[in-house]
Amino acid sequence: MTQPILYTLRQCPYAIRARLGLRLAEQNVEIRDISLKNKPAEMLAITHKGTVPLLVLGNGDYIDESLTIMVWALNQHDPQNLLLADSSHLFTDMLNLIARNDCKYIAALEHYKADIRYHNPDVAIYRNLCQSFLDDLELRLEKHSFFMCDKPSLADYAILPFIRQFSHVERQWFRHAPTLN
Repeated sequence: MTQPILYTLRQCPYAIRARLGLRLAEQNVEIRDISLKNKPAEMLAITHKGTVPLLVLGNGDYIDESLTIMVWALNQHDPQNLLLADSSHLFTDMLNLIARNDCKYIAALEHYKADIRYHNPDVAIYRNLCQSFLDDLELRLEKHSFFMCDKPSLADYAILPFIRQFSHVERQWFRHAPTLN
């Protein structure tokens, strides 16, 4: 069996998420950084989707969703118990929190980034939608050291790249936002 290959893009939050999951699961993979303008033919031969991250397993199977890559890797080896195997009651809540991030928060974040780029007057609307989700995370952190409990979980690492991306949209505003620091 050959070593898995991860096709990735350095700054893509989905690819960052996949790399975090693989690293936390201590999985050895070959990392192949790609250029969106010149996608490798071998990558496109695997799936015409042409997006990153793309994890190609040694047996030829592939996974092309970042959260699925994280879960796959942690199911192989989860030394920090990020899947909260000893707290199954939290697992569903954790997946629901990640789903809120992946559906509502990321959609608002994409609008927010586009509004900034194109000087759209709706910037504050989408920034506030994003901040609403982050305020919920802040409330969680008032109860526990991490989003789900007092130890890190999959949710903390799955959401982190998107908080990072939000912080980079309007850096000055983010630095001075009272509830986010």
